[in-house]
Amino acid sequence: MKKISTLFIGWVMALFPIHSLADGLSLQELCNGEYAPKYINGVNALNDGETYSRLSDDHRQIITYSFKDGRQKDVLFDVATARNVKLESIDGYIMSPDERKILIQTETRPIYRRSFTAVYYLYDIANRTLAPLSDNGPQQSPKFSPDGNLVAFVRDNNLFLVKLLFNNSESQVTKDGKPNAVINGIPDWVNEEEFGSNRSFDFNADNTMIAWIRYDESQVSTFSFPWYKGSHPAKEEYAEYPGRYEYKYPMAGTANSTVSVQTFDIKARVIRTMKLPITADSYIPRIQFTNDPSKLAVFTLNRHQDCLEVYMANPRSTECKKILRDEVDKYINENVFHNLSFCADRFVLTSERDGYNHLYLYDLNGTLVKKVTDDGLIVRNFYGYDAAEGYFYFSANRADDPLHKAIYKSNGKGKTEKISTQEGDHNAIFSKNLKYYMDIYSNIRTPYRFSLCNRNGKTLKVLEDNSELISKLSEKSIGEREFFQFTTGEGIQLNGYMVKPMAFNPGKKYPVIMFQYSGPGSQQVTDSWATGNMGGTLYEQYLAQQGFICVCVDGRGTGGRGADFEKCTYLNLGLLEAKDQVETALYLSTLPYVDSQHIGIWGWSYGGFNTLMSMSEGRAVFAAGVAVAPPTCWRYYDTVYTERFMRTPKENAAGYDRSPISQAEHLSGKLLICHGTADDNVHFRNSMEYAEALVQAGKPFMMLPYNNRNHNITGGNTRTHLFTSITDFFRENLQ
Repeated sequence: MKKISTLFIGWVMALFPIHSLADGLSLQELCNGEYAPKYINGVNALNDGETYSRLSDDHRQIITYSFKDGRQKDVLFDVATARNVKLESIDGYIMSPDERKILIQTETRPIYRRSFTAVYYLYDIANRTLAPLSDNGPQQSPKFSPDGNLVAFVRDNNLFLVKLLFNNSESQVTKDGKPNAVINGIPDWVNEEEFGSNRSFDFNADNTMIAWIRYDESQVSTFSFPWYKGSHPAKEEYAEYPGRYEYKYPMAGTANSTVSVQTFDIKARVIRTMKLPITADSYIPRIQFTNDPSKLAVFTLNRHQDCLEVYMANPRSTECKKILRDEVDKYINENVFHNLSFCADRFVLTSERDGYNHLYLYDLNGTLVKKVTDDGLIVRNFYGYDAAEGYFYFSANRADDPLHKAIYKSNGKGKTEKISTQEGDHNAIFSKNLKYYMDIYSNIRTPYRFSLCNRNGKTLKVLEDNSELISKLSEKSIGEREFFQFTTGEGIQLNGYMVKPMAFNPGKKYPVIMFQYSGPGSQQVTDSWATGNMGGTLYEQYLAQQGFICVCVDGRGTGGRGADFEKCTYLNLGLLEAKDQVETALYLSTLPYVDSQHIGIWGWSYGGFNTLMSMSEGRAVFAAGVAVAPPTCWRYYDTVYTERFMRTPKENAAGYDRSPISQAEHLSGKLLICHGTADDNVHFRNSMEYAEALVQAGKPFMMLPYNNRNHNITGGNTRTHLFTSITDFFRENLQ
């Protein structure tokens, strides 16, 4: 690796100063969040259906507001007036179901993407007193019982229970939890990462039982990475000798955690294991009690993830009855678990069984009541069912228009209405009675606008329009942003966006930087402020100020166009995605203002993988590329994600053999690889093994390792250094 080290040192010494123009965007300011939009945080719809609570901008208060007119109603919590404990600010909060108590979140310490520990305090709204939830150490994922008199949480892989009516007495429910062996009530790494949850327990409706998923990861292989002292933050314990972090990480084809569902009878203090008739390698992505305290819904997936089964378990008898089986072609989209919702004696699930994601309503026996949504729509988020009015509320895009997302309501009888008005991207937070919603709207030119609306979509009050950011950006050199379509040589129509310099000259030829992610179901090309690397295509605007045209195209495998388009990459990740990026470069080369000899490509994570695959596709169209935190061999990545799209290496050896590592000898163009050494998601191993393949193939490259950084590569000046390095690399090799 001596050659790599020499190149790295020379590269760092040659870094240009941070670029900016007098009226242009500053990269340092971009990376420091100077152009970040304001956002309304910590919104929680309250029981009366008329009000919501939210965190104040300084995180010192929890305030209630009217959904109807946005006026402030009350201050539920204020660090200045809370008694018994002195706090400067809070990180978050959880309301009790009866809204008489609040769990106040402080001293938050992240673990992985969604998991964290925190010190929680119980706040009594009536008497304004704070009391620690526990004196025995930080907690994870606390949850109130339905009556608000109990709180369960996880500590050190065990489940604990606090009885608020008995002087907050704490008892330990499980005792077999052990690091890297057994976890109770919170998911292991792969279940958290790929099924999108940080809690795996629930109370039943009459507050007498707790159910949880138990993960036995003792047979899962251990992965470790080194810790160095570093800085921001510094790990002083490793100042003399490096340390290491060890955790269970199941790679494709290897053993997963063995999962089971257990229940605890709170009064009798009896633990029982549910008799689930599932195979040893099945997944349990979710459990949830219904309104019937004797019915626990257990959602399972087979290892291939193409068959979802729902069981109703009796938490006392332990008997389980299968009520639903949904088998789809290739794989179940994991978003089904984010849209799961119980409505009285019914529940709503999404399914792609007919090729598009639709809402389906079932009774608690698993009988299909109705298909709710129209064939022309693809459901993105389900917000709720108003049984009295008979309407379902959700967001969706039209199957023929993946760029725009709107809020809809449907009566499930063929009557569907779009209730949001402006074209762009809409998300919503609905009131408990579904009479109002907070609309979070943006488009590629408009930062987030938060408005209160009634259920017919009429705007009642604009809460935040980010006018300050709009004014700030109006003084900068912002170039033209436009969407476009083109048809590839294989007859595939693709969507993209392009950012041109402000003083664009159609008679001049410009170098091009293409950005993409390309992962299954992802979308980068949307009419949303989230578009681009820093929102509003602002990093792309910065690059345009440096004389580049910036382009992004969603190729085959991406979302918003139905299952056939999304799942066509099944078993062959990187093949069609790379072809489509190469086809994009070939299309751009036909434009009179594009310098076809100076087209670059880059991406992060899956986008880094596809950058490498595209530069090794066989057609040498890219002069330079940057791969940030790239998977370079799917055998190194986790079971749930990889096998969803590739099955196991034993079943699909040819698919796994097609990787950046195996294609290293075909790499064309200059290459920069950037990776955090403490990336728990895409391990630094990926870049090191790929670097070795490039060395043996005689391919020159540059590499930037980021000490102690995870998949996000942040901390101190790190993000500015990363984007300065990417920018300067493209300036050196494309201009």
